[in-house]
Amino acid sequence: MTPVVSPSVVWSQRICPSILRRKSFRYSVSLSKGQLLLLQFSVFQHDVGFSAYFQKQFAPDASNPKECIELQPYQYVLSSAGHCDYVFAAPADGSVAEGIPQQRDGSVKAWLSIMYGCNNFCTYCIVPYVRGRERSRHPEEIEREARELVAAGYKDITLLGQNVDSYGRDLDEDVDFADLIRRINAIPGDFVIRFMSSHPKDATEKLFRAMAECEKCAHQMHLPVQSGNDRVLHAMNRGYTREKYLAQVALARQYMPDLVLTTDIIVGFPGETDAEFDDTLSLIETVRYDAMFTFIYSPRVGTPAAKMPDPYTRADKQKHFDRLMDVSNRISGEKHKEYEGKTVRALVDGETGREEYNLSSRTNGGRLVHLHGDKSLIGQFVNVKIVSSNTWALYGEIEKG
Repeated sequence: MTPVVSPSVVWSQRICPSILRRKSFRYSVSLSKGQLLLLQFSVFQHDVGFSAYFQKQFAPDASNPKECIELQPYQYVLSSAGHCDYVFAAPADGSVAEGIPQQRDGSVKAWLSIMYGCNNFCTYCIVPYVRGRERSRHPEEIEREARELVAAGYKDITLLGQNVDSYGRDLDEDVDFADLIRRINAIPGDFVIRFMSSHPKDATEKLFRAMAECEKCAHQMHLPVQSGNDRVLHAMNRGYTREKYLAQVALARQYMPDLVLTTDIIVGFPGETDAEFDDTLSLIETVRYDAMFTFIYSPRVGTPAAKMPDPYTRADKQKHFDRLMDVSNRISGEKHKEYEGKTVRALVDGETGREEYNLSSRTNGGRLVHLHGDKSLIGQFVNVKIVSSNTWALYGEIEKG
């Protein structure tokens, strides 16, 4: 068996399988029968995780440059996991390869990459070192792919980039992310536009206005704050202050009072004190996020933060994390409670495997709603009256007519 590594979730889940199929590979349900093992290398976790088995039918030609990728030794991975022979790597010249076939799961929701790489160099993050500088796709290529997705019946399209707010800065044309949203919004059809992730230092009033004025754009934003303390934010190289972040949130909600806001929080960044962590809790209480993605800091080799002195133990950080989760879960539950008795429009996107609430759906703001109905509703928008809720989900009944 030949192990092959992909350093990107998008590549390993959508692009690599499609290319391997074109090279006469097919899925194998058995490790013993597989002749090529596709692994996903996580730049965040520094490990190699199982992704999929492929069984080779004919010898592939891995040297064809028209495939827009390279199968080449990847010394970092190969030295760390010597059983790997090749890596699917991005073009070495930093260009954006277009026209690569993609294998997509499902037929309702789709990811659409608008750019690659990152220029921000947050001190805890390895992404800019392994994925290179920001490279924006041309808007006409993005629009072409979006039109193909709409024509194929997709109803929920997420524009994807490490920092979508800096889209277009490297292009020789006058276009930014707000312009791109308006361009996708003009495509005929009934579908929802989402995006992730925004960066607080780059999100603009122009973006908030576009979101409010484009009827297909979800009033949903993932705006990672990471910390509520200015010293920690500076040490992270985030490029904004607590005051600026809160001003951004207030401005976004001025344009979209129904905005669903989520965030990322890192607990236990090197040197974070009890008082500094309390600043994060107070910011959370002020903003009242609909949901949060929370992490205890862990060092990434090669990043500046990994070299910072840190006198606090894992046990100290766990205590902070537990307090954070208590606050997060309480606020999420309270926010969900506010939906009860209201009717919302939701896109039915799949089955739950449960009898009582057998369907799952998402509101315009991305909130999970469990329903009961026929599976033929998958892929359709329905009006739902919310009858109950908990911290993690809403429960509703489909309204007739």
